Amino acid sequence: MATNKDDADTDDIFASEEELERALCVLAGSDPENCSYFRGYVKRQAVFACNTCTPTAAEPAGICLACANKCHDGHDIFELYTKRNFRCDCGNSKFGEFKCQLTPTKDEKNVKNLYNHNFQGCYCTCDRPYPDTDDQENDEMIQCVICEDWFHTRHLGCTVMEPEELQEMVCEPCMNKAPFLWTYAAHFAVPPVISIDQSEEEDAEVDVEGGAQQEEETLPSLSVEQEPSTSTDRTEQEGSINNTFSRKRTHDEMTCSSATTMTVPCRLKALQVQGLQRARRGAVFWPYSWRTKLCTCTSCKRAYVAAEVQFLMDLTDTILAYENRGLEEPFGQHPLMALTNSMNHAQQLEVIYGFNELTTSITAFLDKCAAEGKTVTVEAVQEFFEELRARKRHRSNAGYQ
Repeated sequence: MATNKDDADTDDIFASEEELERALCVLAGSDPENCSYFRGYVKRQAVFACNTCTPTAAEPAGICLACANKCHDGHDIFELYTKRNFRCDCGNSKFGEFKCQLTPTKDEKNVKNLYNHNFQGCYCTCDRPYPDTDDQENDEMIQCVICEDWFHTRHLGCTVMEPEELQEMVCEPCMNKAPFLWTYAAHFAVPPVISIDQSEEEDAEVDVEGGAQQEEETLPSLSVEQEPSTSTDRTEQEGSINNTFSRKRTHDEMTCSSATTMTVPCRLKALQVQGLQRARRGAVFWPYSWRTKLCTCTSCKRAYVAAEVQFLMDLTDTILAYENRGLEEPFGQHPLMALTNSMNHAQQLEVIYGFNELTTSITAFLDKCAAEGKTVTVEAVQEFFEELRARKRHRSNAGYQ
């Protein structure tokens, strides 16, 4: 039994270690010492907001990790996770007389920054804070990869997969902002399960499940791009389309300077010809590889720019890519993990187990004080740590008996 318990504890320890690393990798690429302002509009970085300096009534503003640590220490700070193409606002005109301690001289405003209600601590279509003490439902929140707002799963207009299986999500308003994405969704996104009223159930079944079949029956005869009849045929056809775009283009093809102009096939048009459709309702969930399916011909590139979603062509823009960089970079590693790298396996387990136990004990102590309505005094904290030391001495002595 002792061996089984040790194995179970080891599994829990490694799970905690992985969760800790994942939680910290959001800081990837963020400098904890230097303001990111002079790096310009950083491709993606951790962004924070200060409710002390820019409360709800003020203009929205965001600050980098270094400024959150150095300039706003002790303030009411809340994390906004990551934002793309953002420049630190700390100390600019939005902060009145307050000046950035790290980079005092800044432009009055960062005109390219994009703001939403997240900067006032509100999220989703319900415009509620997080955490929401008035919300009785234990609901996951998911970030849209386009607008970067966060949504409760119950407000997405569709049935959501289990949280651990969640992939990239685009909310319905953003899908409509770039309507060509609905064509890709019909082919590559997770099949839709739309939340509907009982009175609309029959019509919805026709739209969602029968639409593709109806379109297929009316399609003209196509030699190559007709709707596949089997999953194997469809896979081969998609592979054929993908191969068309995977080869390296010549200089003449890219500049159109060849005497005989070669037209690069548009992947989007090839998909549209197939006639496969999807009900344009609810958020859309995509596999992480979906961006590789997007067409990058000149016409489509212009459409991305017009819809202000050109970043979808950048495979390194994804949150998954960002987090993976965080796991690989030294700053993404928790100091505890760096410390244990120099230890043997037994020492690593002992340190990590002790850290987890300490965290659990502190949480239980604070919860108990809150439940009993007690003020956390210096004497109470000293007594708490003395009890921890006593338990540790007891375990140590028991180990030598």
